[in-house]
Amino acid sequence: MNWAVAPEPSEFMSRLLIHVEGETEETFVNEVLASYLYGYGYTKISARLIGNARQRDRRGGIRAWNTVRKDILNHLKEDAECFSTMMVDFYALPQTGERAWPGRAGTAQLAFSEKAASVERALLADICNEMGNGFEQARFVPYVMMYEFEGLLFSDTDKLGLGIGKPELSPKFQAIRNQFATPEEINDSPLTAPSKRIINLVPNYEKPLMGTLAILEIGLDAIRQECPLFRKWIEQLEQWPR
Repeated sequence: MNWAVAPEPSEFMSRLLIHVEGETEETFVNEVLASYLYGYGYTKISARLIGNARQRDRRGGIRAWNTVRKDILNHLKEDAECFSTMMVDFYALPQTGERAWPGRAGTAQLAFSEKAASVERALLADICNEMGNGFEQARFVPYVMMYEFEGLLFSDTDKLGLGIGKPELSPKFQAIRNQFATPEEINDSPLTAPSKRIINLVPNYEKPLMGTLAILEIGLDAIRQECPLFRKWIEQLEQWPR
């Protein structure tokens, strides 16, 4: 008979890997989010660029789902005592063809509150199907940002201006923010997506540098307060190790 003692809940499956699509999100996880979540019992938290982003000839843009899925599946299978999540932009997700992400097509007809949730449900179902019977689906929770990372920066427009070295633009950023109920609702089109609105005011905006400086200035509390979909994701992460 095996008399081995089962691990305490706080010691079991307390590692967290967050799949992200860019260096700005990677910095956000490592410099802002991780330090907060360690207080909830995780023993290790790390970000991983999906699809070998650093090796791309052309930076930016999300990879095809079949490529990203392979990365996630490999991780879940290799480390059975680890939680996995992801942080990707709704705006950039491929909708058609071989690169399409599950659930993304047809979301234009959905209410705002259902857009990200529809994609997240489809992603979870696909991963569970690939993992097969016995997979504990709580080990993977996808998070789809509405509409993209820059939307989070409008959580505090004063600090957005300070972070990118353009404090004089803070009133203009606030004017954009005032048009929407939440920063997450700043809409998705080639002209009106959050990043495009910033570029219209700051033509030399560079996401890896300026986006990182802004998010470090803004901090987690403001984003949680202003962005309900983001807050829901964080609350899920807070519950996992327990």
